[in-house]
Amino acid sequence: MKLTRFSDIGLRVLMYLAKETRSPAVTVAEVAVQFNVPHNHLVKVVGALAKMGWIDAVRGRNGGIRLAVAPDSLRIGVALRVLEGDTELVDCEGLGCRLSGDCVLRNALRVGVEAFYDTMNQYTLADIVGGNVGEQIVHMHRVFLMDRASI
Repeated sequence: MKLTRFSDIGLRVLMYLAKETRSPAVTVAEVAVQFNVPHNHLVKVVGALAKMGWIDAVRGRNGGIRLAVAPDSLRIGVALRVLEGDTELVDCEGLGCRLSGDCVLRNALRVGVEAFYDTMNQYTLADIVGGNVGEQIVHMHRVFLMDRASI
């Protein structure tokens, strides 16, 4: 199983915002630079995160994005399930597979995916931004602000 780029970026945005709650607000441009992500793609991810109510996004000169939920309340499995969607790992009908009537693979994969999400739900956003990762995020933001101020 491999996460989509959309989910990968979504988790990175959530992680970045989980440590940066101070003013000024984090901008989409900042996150795009920090993670080397195309701005247009990041806008779509941010829109989805805002639609879920996990971040607040304010447009305009003094706008930016902020985490809208407590980091210890957002379970990683829940976030991944929403970001990834409910698509199955194999498309038995789309392939016209002649084994689909008796095959156990599809159910086995469903069980495996559920186990993955259950395991990921043992972690919150606060858990994954603790320690050195959290310190690195704070450092990244400070350096970005210093670089921007020197321009």
